[in-house]
Amino acid sequence: MSEENGSAPINDVPVERPKARGFMRRSVLKSPAAAIHPESVPLPPEPEKKERPERPITNFVSGLLSFLVIALFIVVATFIFAQRQISAPGTLTADRVVIVRGSMADVVDQLEREGVTDKGFLLTLYWQLTGKSSQIKGGEYLFRKEASLEQITDTLIEGKSILHSVTIPEGRTSDEIVDILRNSSELSGDIKDVPKEGTLLPETYKFARGMTRLQMLDHMAQDQAKLVREIWAKRSTDLPLSSPLDLVTLASVVEKETGKADERPRVAAVFLNRLRAKMPLQSDPTVIYGLVGGKGSLGHGLTKAELQQATPYNTYLIPGLPAGPITNPGRAALEAVANPSQTKELYFVADGTGGHVFAETLEQHQKNVLKWRQIESDKPADTGQGTAIAAPKVAAPVEPSDAPKVPVSPQTAAPKAKAAKPAAKKKPGADGAVDQPNIAD
Repeated sequence: MSEENGSAPINDVPVERPKARGFMRRSVLKSPAAAIHPESVPLPPEPEKKERPERPITNFVSGLLSFLVIALFIVVATFIFAQRQISAPGTLTADRVVIVRGSMADVVDQLEREGVTDKGFLLTLYWQLTGKSSQIKGGEYLFRKEASLEQITDTLIEGKSILHSVTIPEGRTSDEIVDILRNSSELSGDIKDVPKEGTLLPETYKFARGMTRLQMLDHMAQDQAKLVREIWAKRSTDLPLSSPLDLVTLASVVEKETGKADERPRVAAVFLNRLRAKMPLQSDPTVIYGLVGGKGSLGHGLTKAELQQATPYNTYLIPGLPAGPITNPGRAALEAVANPSQTKELYFVADGTGGHVFAETLEQHQKNVLKWRQIESDKPADTGQGTAIAAPKVAAPVEPSDAPKVPVSPQTAAPKAKAAKPAAKKKPGADGAVDQPNIAD
């Protein structure tokens, strides 16, 4: 309808709608224009801000974790750097031998002074952090060229220090062995008491610098005792010996009688056969030992007066074995006595070549002695006035004696060289004694 009729447009006529109750109630627009241009809706009020309560423990833990993370990073980085430094080649320009001893600080100072390393602080820190400082061993060590801190540490912990050696020849007396040890500059300490004869084993011994001489003697004595026990346990069952000491004593005599390894069992057999037959051993080295007491040699051939001098070691005058060993025998001599050659020989004499000839009978022995005398008489002797032929002086048989004497090799009691003159010949005495070609007036 038109406005002229006084009626309102249909769009402006309010529409009555049922009122909604409850949550279904909503605002009703009076016109479509209101729907197109809605009134401003106020914003919801902002919620009130509540203050956060303080949490000191949480804050502390959070800060601590942050610190630990940073510290761990630093430690790992430091460890990696240190590990590279520890395993890196060192500054040593050539192999070097260094003697280290004392505390950890002393050892580090010595290594720095000798140029083994220039990282003393890092080396000390490395030992302390790893607990290796208590494992370091003093000694004399060889450090290789460009040795790293790790290699230096391994060398000192393993304790494989440089080994020196000292050789004790067979047939030396205890006095002579003590002198050898005293002359070794790598050993330390002194020796006050000389060990008993026959208690030391001749051998080549390895040792680290600084080992004491007493420790070396103890080591030698232990080795000798062990060896004697082993050899005595494996000895022949028919030996006329009653104890390991008897074994050592006779072995010491064999050691002085011959230096040839293949002769030792045969020489041992001669002396053992004489013991069985109740014959005196008649060994010149035993007489000499009784005269000088193990201090060395006479410096001349045995005289008749010396041969007749009574001592507990003069096997021309006493029956059986001497009072004790006359030297420190080696393994070969001990084994020779424990397992001698199976012979009936009772005599031997030098053959002029460093060895000996053996005989079962007195008659054959006398022939061998004559041959030896001829060999000796053919040797030129230096008299200071030209060359002459020296004939050995021969002493009369020594009384008392109930068995032929056993001439020994000239290296233990060599005859004096004199101007040439006919060799004196003696017939065997009524007691059957044989002329001694190595006895001087």
